[in-house]
Amino acid sequence: MNLVTDLAAIRNPMPTPESVTPADLYPDICAAIEDHRTTDAHHLEAASDGLDTDPLYLALEEARARKAAADVEIRRLLAYGREFHGTRPYRLESLAEASGMTPSGIRTAYGEEELRQVAHEIHREPNGKNATPRPNSRQHD
Repeated sequence: MNLVTDLAAIRNPMPTPESVTPADLYPDICAAIEDHRTTDAHHLEAASDGLDTDPLYLALEEARARKAAADVEIRRLLAYGREFHGTRPYRLESLAEASGMTPSGIRTAYGEEELRQVAHEIHREPNGKNATPRPNSRQHD
């Protein structure tokens, strides 16, 4: 048992043969993932040694950071869909289904900060009536 190689395997799972199309690419994909696991294990070991931190804690912290980044991205995408997408915003029900949220959750998922960030990235201000400044009701992690 090697903690770092185990963590690299968990962080870089192998696909199942039936999940790869075309099937003849399966060995190549597995080889690429093995290479990535090796590189990931080296990076994880170096980082944990350099920070004098248990590799499991470091892997968990990195996963938590990725999750927080995904949450930020979801809030920005929801702001775009409701506030920047032409004269007809995406329907709450459709956004809720796609994001795994409730329609009422969509209304409070983003705030003024996300509106500013999206406007900055796409170089455009929000569209008319839906673009109402409001405080962000969600706590940022």
